Amino acid sequence: MPSVLVVDDEDQIRQLIRETLEQAGYDVQEASNGKQGLERYRTKPTDLVIMDILMPDQDGLESIMTLRREFPASRVIAITGGSDMIGILNFLDVAKMLGARRTLQKPFDMQTLLDAAQSELSH
Repeated sequence: MPSVLVVDDEDQIRQLIRETLEQAGYDVQEASNGKQGLERYRTKPTDLVIMDILMPDQDGLESIMTLRREFPASRVIAITGGSDMIGILNFLDVAKMLGARRTLQKPFDMQTLLDAAQSELSH
C-alpha cells in the first residue's frame, strides 16, 4: 500500500485529502506545518509528500528545499491557494525549481489530486 504524507495547515483541507487518499487505498500520515512534516518524514519516510506552500512555523518552500536536500529521491506534489509572487515567479514555479515534481493550484478537484499522486508513484 503506497504511503503519503499530507502537510497542510488547514484542517479541513488536510482531512479531505486524507479521506480521498485513504478511500483510494493509500496509507496517509498528516502534519499541520512544514516543521512537523519534516519530523514525521524523517521518522517514517513515505512514498509521496503533498506539501502546502503557505503555512506557519515553516513554509512549504523551505520544507521542500530541506526535504529534497536530505532525501533527494523524495517525491513531492506542492499545493497552494496563494497566488503571491516571488520576483517574477509564483510560488508553484519556485516549488518546482526547489524539487517539487508536480504542482496544483487550490482549489483543485480530488480526482486531479488522485491522478497526480498515481502518476508520481508509478514513475
